[in-house]
Parts: sequence; C-alpha cells; structure tokens
Amino acid sequence: MLRELEAMLCDVFTVRETGAVHPRVSHARGCADGYMRALLDAGLVDQRELLGLVARVRTRVSGPATIERDVRPAVEAVA
Repeated sequence: MLRELEAMLCDVFTVRETGAVHPRVSHARGCADGYMRALLDAGLVDQRELLGLVARVRTRVSGPATIERDVRPAVEAVA
C-alpha cells in the first residue's frame, strides 16, 4: 500500500513541477490525500510515517526543501 501511495505522491509532485493544468493537479492531490486519510483511519500508518514518506518523495522529485545560500552581504559577495 505504501508503494501505491509513493507512486501517487510522485505523480502529484511531477504534475506540479511540469506545470500541468489545475484540474489535473487537483485530481492527483485529491487521490493522494484520500488514500492517506484511508491509511490513517484504518490505523495502518501513523502521521509521522506519512510525513516522512511525503518528504522523501518530494525531495526525490523536486529537490531538497531548503538550499544553502551565501549569507555574506551583497557588496562583499560581488567583490
């Protein structure tokens, strides 16, 4: 079941990244959200496990949530 959810999440992030039309993105999100709700309600997974899966798939498809930035002042960075 988690593999199926992983495929759904991959689809969600992929259609978002490719700029798909809103109905397509909404449908993908709705399917994944419903599936996660069913898994939670059935007691098959907990919220922490789902959040970890979502984070891993999002990182794989879209890259890390944060990136390192050069924090030097702009004048110093240009010089």
